[in-house]
Parts: sequence; C-alpha cells; structure tokens
Amino acid sequence: MGGTEHVLTERVGATLILTLNRPEAKNAFSPAMLVGLYDGWLAADDDDGIRSVVLTGAGGVFCAGMDLKALAGDGMADDTHRDRMKADPDLHWKALLRHHRPRKPVIAAVEGPCVAGGTEILQGTDIRVAGESATFGLFEVRRGLFPLGGSTVRLQRQIPRTHALEMLLTGRPYSAHEAERIGLIGHVVPDGGARARALEIAEQINACGPLAIEAVKASVYESAELTETDGLAHELAHGWPVFGTDDAKEGAKAFAEKRPPVYRRA
Repeated sequence: MGGTEHVLTERVGATLILTLNRPEAKNAFSPAMLVGLYDGWLAADDDDGIRSVVLTGAGGVFCAGMDLKALAGDGMADDTHRDRMKADPDLHWKALLRHHRPRKPVIAAVEGPCVAGGTEILQGTDIRVAGESATFGLFEVRRGLFPLGGSTVRLQRQIPRTHALEMLLTGRPYSAHEAERIGLIGHVVPDGGARARALEIAEQINACGPLAIEAVKASVYESAELTETDGLAHELAHGWPVFGTDDAKEGAKAFAEKRPPVYRRA
C-alpha cells in the first residue's frame, strides 16, 4: 500500500487509513509526507476494494502545517522525495487536496493541533471528527503569510462567511466545540476517540453501494457552484446511470430478502 517514513498506511476492511507520522514536529508537512499523502490518494482512487479513507495523525497531533526547513531540503538524508516534487511541481497541491479530489469519501480524525496547513487540508476532507481537546485555526496572517492551501476560497463555502473571515483575519485558535458550532467539523468525541469514530462512519459508508457513494460525492461537489437548474441537470447525469447497475438491483433484492447486500461495483 506504499507510504513513506512520514505517512503510515493501513488497511482496515475496505478503509484505507493514512496517518501523518512526524509527531516530533507536530506532523508538520515535509517532502516525505507530501509524497506519501499524494501516493495514498492515488492508491485509494485506483483500488476498487477501498471504499473510504481516514486521514489522521500520530502522537495525539493532527498537523501543525508546513515545515519550511524540510521543504527547502534541509537535513534530508534521501533526495528521492524532493526529486518527486521537482518532477511534478503540482504534487504538493495535490497532496494537500487543493488540486486533487479523491473519488472515495475522506474522513478526518483529528486529535490535538490541526492548525495552519492542518486546517487547510481539513477543508479538502468530506467528514470531520475531532477529539474535544483538538484546536483549529489559520495562523498565516499572524506571520505575515497567506493561506495558499485554498482557505480564502473554500472556507466561506463551508462555513458562514462571517466565521470564515474571522478565522482568516484574526489568526486565532478555535476549540473543537467552537469549530463544531460554526460547522467546520461535524463531531466532537472524547480525546483519543476520533479514529474509532471515524472508522465507525467509514464502516457505514462501506456498507453502501460504492458506485452510488462515488456518484453522490461527485454530484455534491460538481454542482456546488451551479445554479439550481444546472445543478439538478448535473445530478441526473450522475444519478440516473446508478439505477441501471447490478448493484442497484442487488440493493433492492437484498432489502426484499431482508439480508445485507453484496455489492460488486457492477
């Protein structure tokens, strides 16, 4: 399943778990982490046996954002990751879900700090769970920087604009409960329980028809900025073909026979 020294990969049933694994640096992004993330997204896209992805962090930390020294190559023993990034100048944006949207649902399981680039990659995920001591925020303006991971575009589309602007312009930290209140995350659980809750949600997704799941996700994102009329036409284009699949027939048959469906992506 791949991975790098800074991204651990694990398979639990039909769920791929990507774990940011640089806790000594609060899981700050490094070339090895970005390459590992991008390879993980591609693996999920390419493997029909994977129906969902959980993104989490090691050591009770989600991600503290970008590590500028690591990205410059300081102290790296292996230049392989840097060479990958040079060969694909867009790789870091794809890894951070700015220029890539996985076709499978992505669930974030957040513990501890999820700030700066951590809050930015969070906005590329679909469902978000956090431990009650998790913290969020876009700190870039406090350092005279700009949040280039997509936040000035995405955040106002995901939470009310007044909250988006406050987060972007103050650079202050947000607690998990405040992040839930403004709609940035969907669930707050006891500390240490985010991964387990994310896997529970993943299992619910995995039990559904995979073709239907992927069509629903695509329709939601692709119609988000369309007019209602255009969006409804787009929905038909994604949804109507699902009804002609063997999986749709299996779903109805399983319901009638009072048994769990067996979906085959057909």
